[in-house]
Formats: sequence, structure tokens, C-alpha cells
Amino acid sequence: MGRPNVGKSSLFNRLVGRREAIVADMPGVTRDVKEDVAVADDGTTFLLLDTGGLWSGDRWEQPVRSRIETALIDTDLVLFCVDGRAGVGPADHEVAEWLRRLAKPVLLVATKMDDPRHEEAAELYELFGLGFGEPLAVSAEHARGIDELLAAIVERLPEHVQDTEEEAVRVAIIGRPNAGKSSLLNALVGSERVIVADEPGTTRDSVDVRFVFGGRPFVLVDTAGIRRKAEVDVEFFAKLRSESALRGADVAVLVVDPFEYGDHEMRLANLALAWGKPVVLAINKWDLVTDEQLEELRRDIDQALSHLDFAPRVYTSAETDFGLHELLATAVRLYDSARRRVPTSQMNAFLEVWTQRQTPPNFKGRSLKLLYASQVDVAPPTFVFSVNNERYLTRAYEHYLRNRIREDLGFSEVPFRMVFKARNAGQGKRVRV
Repeated sequence: MGRPNVGKSSLFNRLVGRREAIVADMPGVTRDVKEDVAVADDGTTFLLLDTGGLWSGDRWEQPVRSRIETALIDTDLVLFCVDGRAGVGPADHEVAEWLRRLAKPVLLVATKMDDPRHEEAAELYELFGLGFGEPLAVSAEHARGIDELLAAIVERLPEHVQDTEEEAVRVAIIGRPNAGKSSLLNALVGSERVIVADEPGTTRDSVDVRFVFGGRPFVLVDTAGIRRKAEVDVEFFAKLRSESALRGADVAVLVVDPFEYGDHEMRLANLALAWGKPVVLAINKWDLVTDEQLEELRRDIDQALSHLDFAPRVYTSAETDFGLHELLATAVRLYDSARRRVPTSQMNAFLEVWTQRQTPPNFKGRSLKLLYASQVDVAPPTFVFSVNNERYLTRAYEHYLRNRIREDLGFSEVPFRMVFKARNAGQGKRVRV
């Protein structure tokens, strides 16, 4: 943490080893607390948090500080970042005094030290006056001092650090701007983890929040609202981060405003499905719907989103916590379903029944023969059919097989892929999503 524009997000990206946080020359881009796992050279893993700038002097100053105070409750070490080339300013002293009152272990980091000559400048020695000892000089851009910083972090970490990343269900919360995504995330975790405001576009970066529900770890990813066309550079990068978060998710929760929905939701759902992500429709703000509107709104939403009739719908309210447990339980059900494997013997037993029930198409005495079938992958489930000639496959029969997989094998709520491979390699293959 530190004042705005001292290079916190650049350092965060360098420590986690990828560009997770948006970096821009303008201050105030980061507003919420972003999390990711960093790995030191000795294999030690720890959770790293990127925070908004403190003492910014703008309208976001108090909400940003409130989120940081919440995050600090479970924090074991603070990296106090100061621009080593600019020297100490009034805002740095304010942050230092605030940190002393919090009584947290602090490691002082001098950022933007791109050249060894910068370490001899008088501005660096001013940092001793902050009262946190000798600063560690680093350059996120050129990776200078990063190994020393990681070693210093590991030395100060307690022994109870555990990495549950592999076991967590990663849920991306997507939707149009101002659909209530951040409010829903805060309600799910039971605390104000991300900033909520009436104006659209408050969330500018994807924000990971880890928590445990029903004994199962989750990573909830609050994304920036994905517009059809980003209007400014920060929005453009926020859109890329949101799409990246969706690609890395296990399940997508598409938040739908019952008073504003349509083609935008269809585009977002199609984006998730193209990447093989199961989708849950969270019809949010349900507390604002009157009894007289209930049936009409349900009917209108079902009609407008009819192409997503397979996606489970959960009616939710961030304000009253209505439907939140059902939403998480549904996400877990889709997560497990997308990772279920059908034994090859069972698959081929069903295939025999399917071909007897509906005879494969015949072209001038030459019929399609389904020789063999197996499931070769999960998340998304992928089924390979070995055929005598894939050109004999009709869309109608392909649709028939898809329905059989949905109904007989129990994959009705998750996207899956079908691959048809000709017996002779030279005849190619056909892939259907």
C-alpha cells in the first residue's frame, strides 16, 4: 500500500509473475483490493494484496481506505511503497502515521529505482525519516531488487500460510455495468470487500476474493462491467481483464438486472459458453420487484433469454441476502458436473442404445456408422465419436446425439464439446461446441 501512483500495481504484477492489475500513469486506477498468489524462490506461497492509493484527496479516498482496513484484519505484513526518486511527500507521512496506529509489521519499499545511481540520491535517504528503517530499493519494470524483496517477505511471514488455490471453485461474476455485481459479491462474503456506487464503471479491474462456504473454498472474481465498446483506455484494459478473468474461471455467474436486460446478456453468456464455462443466471435486485410484477418479469426474462433456457436461474438480492446460498450451491453443482467423467464402457453402452433408437443417416446406400465413443476431457466435457466418414453426419443426427448426452448422461446444465473423427486419418474430423 501507499499513496497514489507510487507503482503499487506494477510491483504487484511483478511479484505474482503476470499482469493481473491494471497499470496506468493516471492516479486512482486501483480502487478495490485485488488478491493473487505469489511464489518465492524457495517455493513459499503467500497471498498478495494490491490496494488503492491512500490519501488521494478525491471522492474515493474514504471508500478505498475502508476496503484496506477490512483487508488488513487478516494481513501479516504490509509493504509500504514510496516513490524512491520523488522523495517523501506529505501524503507519505500521513500514510506512515496511519500505519503506526494500526500496529502492523511494515516493510518499507522504495519503488521506481530503475538505475543503481538512483540508490545514491538524497531522495532515498529521506525515506529513513518515515520511521520504518532502511528501505528496500526495487524496480518493478526492470525486476531490480525483486529477489531481495521476496526473501525479506518470506523471512517475516508466519508459519501458517497455506495454499488452497487448486481446491477453490473459481467463480467469475459478470454482467453489464451497474447490474449489482459488486453488491452481490459483498453480500456473498459478508463484508464490504469491493466499492459499490450508483454510477456505472466503479469497478475498473477484476477483483479476487477468497472465502469458504460450507467447508468448500471459493475464489469470487468481481469483474468490471463489460461494455460492447470500451470508451476510454482504462475501460479498454478493464474489459480485457474481465474477459481474462472469465477465461480463467470455473463457473460464470451472469448478473441480470430484472429491469434492464437483453442482447448484452446474451453476448456475455455466449462469450462464457464459447470458452466452455458453465453459466448461472443470477436475477438480481429481486427485492425491488413487487408481487404484481413477479410473474410478468419472470415470463419476460425467460422469453428474452430463451437461448439460455438450459442455464439455471437463481433469484437473488444483495440487499436482503435472498437466494445467496442457493447461488453458491448451484455454482458448486455446475463445477462438479463439468468435471464428471463417464466411463468408456458406459458411454459405448449408451451409444448402442442411441443408434438402435434412432438409425444413423443413410446416403445412397452408404450409412453413417458410429464405431466408438469416449469422453476424453472435462471442463468442458469433451466426447469423441469415431465414425466411418464424418461427411455422412447430418445436423439433425448431431442434434439428436447432443440431446442424448444432455438427457441420458446428465450434462443438461453445462456446455460440452463433441468431436467426430473419421476412421481414416486423411478424412479429417469435425468439432462441435
